[in-house]
Amino acid sequence: MASQLPQIVFIGRPNVGKSTLFNRLIRSNRAITHDRPGVTRDRMEGIVRRKDAPAFGIVDTGGITLDGTMAVTEGPDGIRGFEKDILQQAESALESAVAIAFVVDGRDGLLPMDEYLAARVRRMNKPTLLVVNKIDGMEKEEELTAEFHTLGFPLIAVSAEHGVNIRLLEEFLADLIPATWEHEPEQEAALKLAMLGRPNAGKSSLVNAISGQERMIVSDVAGTTRDSVDVSFELNGDKYIFVDTAGVRRRTKITDAVERFSVNSSIKSSTKADVTLLVIDATEGASQQDKRLMDMLDERKTPFMVIINKSDLVPRDALKQLQKNIEEILAFCAHVPVLLTSALKSSGIKKILPLARRIHEECSVRIGTGQLNRAMEQVLLKHQPPVVKRVRAKFYYMTQAEMQPPTFVFFVSDAERIPETYARYLERSLRKIFGINHAPMRIRFRSTHKKRVQ
Repeated sequence: MASQLPQIVFIGRPNVGKSTLFNRLIRSNRAITHDRPGVTRDRMEGIVRRKDAPAFGIVDTGGITLDGTMAVTEGPDGIRGFEKDILQQAESALESAVAIAFVVDGRDGLLPMDEYLAARVRRMNKPTLLVVNKIDGMEKEEELTAEFHTLGFPLIAVSAEHGVNIRLLEEFLADLIPATWEHEPEQEAALKLAMLGRPNAGKSSLVNAISGQERMIVSDVAGTTRDSVDVSFELNGDKYIFVDTAGVRRRTKITDAVERFSVNSSIKSSTKADVTLLVIDATEGASQQDKRLMDMLDERKTPFMVIINKSDLVPRDALKQLQKNIEEILAFCAHVPVLLTSALKSSGIKKILPLARRIHEECSVRIGTGQLNRAMEQVLLKHQPPVVKRVRAKFYYMTQAEMQPPTFVFFVSDAERIPETYARYLERSLRKIFGINHAPMRIRFRSTHKKRVQ
């Protein structure tokens, strides 16, 4: 995990290209980038991996806006109202950082806000590299970087957009790491959990409550979270990574380009996580968009649970009705658990991580062919397949084809004679016999005219 590596924090005023540099260095488009200032709000961690050299962590932060007294001042539209939160997130990252990458914009030149931030950086007394970004032509490097030397930091000129000097930047950053730092060996994989849901459902509040860290900016303003942000933490010896994502609204309501990037990133994160937590706001109930998200997760066989958050703000009878409504929506994927929580009151949240781990373990179940076929005989004896077009399908044998999720293949005389209702009966039976209570499951039928030779 990035937090167990030496970390270098990227700071700078809004729109100097920190997120583009971050993406270049980790070789992935993790952070949303846009010409509009203030797109990044929460901090984001990543890992810079180098051939034949130790990896190190980097942290992208939101744009910091300071005045001449080094106090927070009003920023551009994108971060207005979040300026103090962004500074707090950056300072939290800097507490455990080994060094600072101070990013400035070479096209804009040295601005007063850069100088105010530089004064604050000096007080932190950490190794600092000044990264002059947006120097697209290296023939202009000397001219465009001259005034930045007055800040007194070692300097490198780069172009994040065009990838100029990025590998050299890696080396400069690595040189900032103290020689005394002990590089830890690779750790066991953490359980990766994606938070998904509509804006303002309380995803960030839940991440903070469960992890015990004020890692995410929480606001009543819907759409505060924009990037998909990784939050690493450890609890009772187990490692976890929360991926807090932007709120997902109906596409017809999305007119903002940044929000469109955010939503695409959110849905993509759910496909890469071990388990997805779909968060619903109890005060608003289950919307058509929530139903679409459930259908999408079920169709993709994504391991997930539904969390009804803000349950403390709803009368008991209304809460029971909401839970019933959601269970009805989940009728065709009844294995999906539904939890009632309140991030504000910390109620119900202790059940989330053990349940997520159980779902992940169920996804990794591997059952021997002999066991499966004994189970199949038992299931068929209890309830034979129905007669379809005057013929009853014959079942020959079954096997497990895949894990993640468990996928079982039945070899039958004619797959077209297996109705959906009987397929659901087989799934329910397998779940009961093998204790696969909450993981998604795939059941497939393959036509064959030959019985397997034992």
